[in-house]
Amino acid sequence: MTATQNKVIPEVQTFLNTPIPLFINGDWHTPKDKATFIAENPATGNSLATVYEAKENEVNMAVDAAERAFHDSEWSRMSAYDRSKLMFRLADLMERDFEIIAQLDSLDNGKPVDEVRESDLPNAIENLRYFAGWTTKLTGQTIPIDTEFFNYTRHEPVGVVGQIIPWNFPIMMGLWKIAPAIATGCTVVLKPAEQTPVSALYLGKLIKESGFPDGVINIINGFGKEAGHYLVNHQKVNKIAFTGSTATGQQIMKQAADTMKRVTLELGGKSPNIILEDADLEKAVPGVFNGIMVNQGEVCCAGSRVFIPEKIFDQVVKKLKNFADNTVLGMGIEEGTTMGPLVSQKQYDTVTAYIEKGLNEGATMVTGGTKDGEGYFVKPTIFTDVNKEMSIVKEEIFGPVAVLIPYSEVDEVVDMANDTEYGLAAGVWTQNLKNAHIVANKLKAGTVWINCYNLTNAATPFGGYKQSGFGREMGSYALENYTEVKSVWVNLD
Repeated sequence: MTATQNKVIPEVQTFLNTPIPLFINGDWHTPKDKATFIAENPATGNSLATVYEAKENEVNMAVDAAERAFHDSEWSRMSAYDRSKLMFRLADLMERDFEIIAQLDSLDNGKPVDEVRESDLPNAIENLRYFAGWTTKLTGQTIPIDTEFFNYTRHEPVGVVGQIIPWNFPIMMGLWKIAPAIATGCTVVLKPAEQTPVSALYLGKLIKESGFPDGVINIINGFGKEAGHYLVNHQKVNKIAFTGSTATGQQIMKQAADTMKRVTLELGGKSPNIILEDADLEKAVPGVFNGIMVNQGEVCCAGSRVFIPEKIFDQVVKKLKNFADNTVLGMGIEEGTTMGPLVSQKQYDTVTAYIEKGLNEGATMVTGGTKDGEGYFVKPTIFTDVNKEMSIVKEEIFGPVAVLIPYSEVDEVVDMANDTEYGLAAGVWTQNLKNAHIVANKLKAGTVWINCYNLTNAATPFGGYKQSGFGREMGSYALENYTEVKSVWVNLD
């Protein structure tokens, strides 16, 4: 047994030791064909767990279970208050098994376990409790027409929801999707990413223990080209919520059009992080560094384009290089690790290809590159001497790679920041409140952080402009994703 395995608590090891089935209709299900796939430990490249694979038959079973639960079950007749109690109970159980879930996500994704403990998992639990509070507050309107008619509106659940989540924040993304859907009374078929299925499957265990009626939340592991494809095209699925790449989001939109499904998409980004000349560099530099390097740079809103005033460019480059060179790469489960491996061989190949392309296109690599040894490790990588035509400047890399770009005027940097097909997020670092608001108002992004970066809260909406998608996660805005508005007229004459 390795030193890393010694750190894994027994409950985690027990869960991972046997093939993990699908969670359908309130119970565990083994596919008829017994097909499985391997969930990998990206720090070693070795098998972490064996997981059963959903195909068309299992997608149909899960959707049918969700449809029955929506139309004709205890869930369909349950009061809003009782839905809320179930959600609070699930949040309590997640808190009870906090360390189990944190270790599962760290082992499966590779990220430092402290990131899961301090950010991902608290945020997931917070979302459950936040939306549990909304169940009794989804009120409509009474609309004055005239004395002969009474008109009112109802906010009704959209129905069966297919939810497809990415591998970068497995447990957090799962609850970002599940919580608002069940708060409104929808039922869910969740497909985790095939790279990181284990924490969502453990959640199935807690859903069962919480007492949710059968079929309300179904969790099917599988691959996008099969399980995801059938889920998106299923006639009985009323809505698809997807987080992932822009290319996949575009394909989902095309497929969903055939059945007129409601669609919300949270997609890619190439977010700008702007240091203004008067910024406090003691806060700005570490903030900018974390804005791209947290979670190994595998963050849709990562501030991967850093804009720095010409007068302080060299100074900031030196400070950022120092942070990069002092990053501790290692297994996420090990204490002291500040950056884990990338999630898979495929992602490692993608990121290293971009680094190579940056060098071939003439950029200067200040620091970074790959790490020797096993696992999918890439060091924090910083490029200078770039231009807007380079691939590393235009395209989402989804890894720990930053491009540093000098500028001279504020208006110039706003234009440069907006010169992208994406619009998910942006950051501004300044001590001048007036400039902060002026720049924030001009940036075409769904979230603008001022003197901070990568902050989220269950009460605050998150989503993008342009090709970063549409619809909002979290906050009251997320409820709109899962409801239909019905207008009712009553003749009083």
